[in-house]
Amino acid sequence: MNEVFDIVIIGAGIAGASLAAECVSAAPVRVAIVEAEDAPGYHTTGRSAAYWEESYGGPGVVPLTLASGGFLADHGFLSPRGGLTIGRAQDRERIEQFVDRFSGLGVDVRMLDRAQIAALVPGLRPEWCHGAYEGRGADIDVAGLHQLYLGLARRSGSVVKLRARIDTIARARDQGSAGWQLSWPGGTVRAGIVVNAAGAWADGVAELAGAAPLGITPLRRTIVQMRTDPVAPADMPLTFGIDGDFYVKPQSGRVLVSPHDETPDVAHDVAPEELDVAIAIDRFEHVLDWRVAAVERRWAGLRSFAPDRLPVYGFDPLVPGFFWFAGQGGFGIQTAPAAARLAAQLLLGHARDAMTERLDATVYAPGRFAT
Repeated sequence: MNEVFDIVIIGAGIAGASLAAECVSAAPVRVAIVEAEDAPGYHTTGRSAAYWEESYGGPGVVPLTLASGGFLADHGFLSPRGGLTIGRAQDRERIEQFVDRFSGLGVDVRMLDRAQIAALVPGLRPEWCHGAYEGRGADIDVAGLHQLYLGLARRSGSVVKLRARIDTIARARDQGSAGWQLSWPGGTVRAGIVVNAAGAWADGVAELAGAAPLGITPLRRTIVQMRTDPVAPADMPLTFGIDGDFYVKPQSGRVLVSPHDETPDVAHDVAPEELDVAIAIDRFEHVLDWRVAAVERRWAGLRSFAPDRLPVYGFDPLVPGFFWFAGQGGFGIQTAPAAARLAAQLLLGHARDAMTERLDATVYAPGRFAT
């Protein structure tokens, strides 16, 4: 006999886990999370740079980030680390515009001069002379947050099914009630609602269910872990370039460096390209005068964006019972509390609460792509 649930969520990363926890906390519903891999969070969630930055993702994402900050801090998932965006002499106007734009949205950001940024980032090469500093930035305990949501979901009766790569999503009818039947080699489940929280696989999942893909594109992002001389100060801010072409983050006596690449790719277990690793090191050396003693690790992950680079939350406008929770780019973890709360309220038909009352759900609705 097929197992029957109220909601089946496809994907056990931070998106699927957080939404499951919010749903079962808000209503007496039976939820199954179906995950293709051997463990939850194997792909993007497990490969995050683990940072909470108020401006990250742009103005449309800021409300979600700000609404999530209190939950993350109250549960002990944030460790203070400022964020610094730097530019050269010719970038002064762009840095000023960055500060004006985001401070107007409630972000804690201010201009810094050369002496101030050099004090925060020792060894900064002299051409970097302007900065925008975000004082409320913080490292995120990603694994802890993910496990919290998985634990909440499981303790409320949710089921997590691993090694379940969905190959069929079809309408099922039983005694006149419509629903969904999802199948994979060795298993089948039934549910009234299917949630697409499949990350880089989201458009493919939609097609299986007969929904139109939204153009959610997986983009490859590379991170390199290096040992340097000198060792990065433990309290050094995460440092971005105003051109969006690098970031440098201290971590446990090492340095994480990314060329901030966004290379279109396909949904798979992505690996770093040697050229991207070389570009990361080269950009690091153009920012800091530190010696690279060793490259210790390198990895890549897929960040999935809708065409307008905003997340997608809501029921498909043409396929009843199919709910989108996808397109969360590189900001899915830092916005997880508010995103999951809002999505659960939309899915269950519940009213907004203090966390979500200022969020405009229409901005993230899948219907915005309808022609």
